[in-house]
Amino acid sequence: MNWHHAIALSIGTAGLIGASNAASPEGDHRSSLTIQLPDPARLPRLTTVDPRFQSYNVEMLEVTGGAFWKPYADAAPTVGTAQSGHAGIDASAYQYRPPIDLTNKRLVMLARALGPAYLRVSGSWANSVYFADGEAAPAQPPAGFKSVLTPKQWRGVIDFARSVDARIVTSFAISSGVRDADGAWTDDQARRWLTYTRAIGGNIAAAEFMNEPSMAGMGGAPKGYDAAAYGRDFRRFRQFAATQAPGMILLGPGSATETPAPWGMPPHIPGSISTAALMAAAGPGIDAFSYHHYGAASQRCASARLPQTSLDQALSEEWLARTSATHDFYAALRDAYAPGKPIWMTEGADAACGGNPWGGHFVDSFRYLDQLGRLSKAGVKVVIHNTLAASNYALLEPSDFTPKANYWAALLWHRLMGATVLDAGVPLHEGAHVYAHCQAGRPGGVTLLIINNSVDADTRLTLPIAGRRYTLSAPVGPSSSARLNGTLLRLGASDRLPAMKGVAQPAGQATFPARSISFVTLDGADNTACR
Repeated sequence: MNWHHAIALSIGTAGLIGASNAASPEGDHRSSLTIQLPDPARLPRLTTVDPRFQSYNVEMLEVTGGAFWKPYADAAPTVGTAQSGHAGIDASAYQYRPPIDLTNKRLVMLARALGPAYLRVSGSWANSVYFADGEAAPAQPPAGFKSVLTPKQWRGVIDFARSVDARIVTSFAISSGVRDADGAWTDDQARRWLTYTRAIGGNIAAAEFMNEPSMAGMGGAPKGYDAAAYGRDFRRFRQFAATQAPGMILLGPGSATETPAPWGMPPHIPGSISTAALMAAAGPGIDAFSYHHYGAASQRCASARLPQTSLDQALSEEWLARTSATHDFYAALRDAYAPGKPIWMTEGADAACGGNPWGGHFVDSFRYLDQLGRLSKAGVKVVIHNTLAASNYALLEPSDFTPKANYWAALLWHRLMGATVLDAGVPLHEGAHVYAHCQAGRPGGVTLLIINNSVDADTRLTLPIAGRRYTLSAPVGPSSSARLNGTLLRLGASDRLPAMKGVAQPAGQATFPARSISFVTLDGADNTACR
């Protein structure tokens, strides 16, 4: 990988002009590329995404309380078997966390600022949760379950979703506690849960049958669970949903990172089932194809022989391209088994197993925003980040809900990037990942997202019209936040959000520094696809 390219971009006639010896700002005559774009008024429409495209996950475990990923300062995972969590991962990787306070004013305010969104309440722990219904919540989960969801806790989810303009996405229990004498899935728990949800004025907008059936053995499915069992159970679930929740979007299968690349989730995971086998056994019936993407597992799961990454890879082309590799793998399966169905990525972050220590920090914002840009161009309708406020990959610090860098990145995307995706006409180059959308809330306007993932070379972009610029960069000193146009982003008095205003960007050549992310809004683009 060559980190010594200064990329010069100009908006004018479309096409790649080629390499030149344009001098860098330091005057060292490093090589550069000149790439020309069409006029922003003529950037063509590619597709549209859901208005709730950028969404987030609150783990079911957060709602119930229980053993979640232990903070790194306390973690000392070793090889073994967890008593609470995922089979095959040592229990020392987990630590009890109490239920999340979904009435917290800061949490509600920050989540509302990202609305409208989907709120996914799922995760591996949802596979084994017992809904207590109207009865007194048992002190311990009944046999065949690992946790208890109380009516009060679920009402809190419904109230939170309503207050932040979120629609609920979930999955259902599939553990041994919901099975008959023949081992088949039964709908009693699901029926009671949906009945209560309707009774308190709630609604489940979309659901997967279970969380990550491709790793059923790790996720709490009965021993020996296979594709045939999944197919039988999914058909029962589909019939149940048709009568009990006819408006609910059926997502599936919700598999996780099966790409054959070396960093894909390895086949040695106990109880693994391929998505091809799952889809063939289940037959038709989903409304949208769903999958999960993690480019690696976190350091917590190294002892479980799950794929790893490192901080020095965080800006690399290979790391960022993993998003596309996973998408392409699952898109091919969608085409084979559910042709024409929309695609949702219902879970993803920097790394599985709670995220790496740098998850959610500014260095991870390159992956986060590049992922949104890639997947929107590919036609993925919804992307759900894991998580809003739990563990290292959270948008917010779990301890006090302080915004992390990825939250500020998410907020800028939400405010500036509309649902209509345009073709920016720029091939991906190190230092120049350029995405274009119609500008949110501005008919005819265009927003460019320019990601300079080079570690030492600036990118130069020539703008034919003036606009406003929002450049994110790393903070000075230890911080999990980011700077916007040089100013540290932080909450003000009474938790007021900062203004986050752009600065005037004149027409002509603009420089985008190495290791920076910029949005440029072009109010006067007058793009016909954006009117």
